[in-house]
Amino acid sequence: MSGRLTLPARLRLRHKSDFDAAYARGRRMSDEFFSVTAKANDTGAPRLGMAVAVKAAGGAVARNRLRRLIRESFRLHQRELPAMDLVVSARPAARGASAESLRASLAALWKKVAGQCATSSHS
Repeated sequence: MSGRLTLPARLRLRHKSDFDAAYARGRRMSDEFFSVTAKANDTGAPRLGMAVAVKAAGGAVARNRLRRLIRESFRLHQRELPAMDLVVSARPAARGASAESLRASLAALWKKVAGQCATSSHS
């Protein structure tokens, strides 16, 4: 991997069909700030999709801040995650939360995904 801190296209969900499949057959885990829907994939790597709505996050600046935080957290934890399509949705409580509490929330959710989905990835 190069020294650039980007999230390559192969690690992102980019099509509506991928999001729809995750929502239809995925497993949901959530906390106060985020909801993660996880569905096993056959790419051999975890892929990230984000659903950060105006209703949950507010204006563009706030939504983009949340997206950056989610991407950063995913990038730092991706090696611990099984091969899953992960759709992260922001909840309204995330709007006013500190960056530190959002990072902690995401770290806990990644751990939950790794624990619950690694054991039942044949679902």
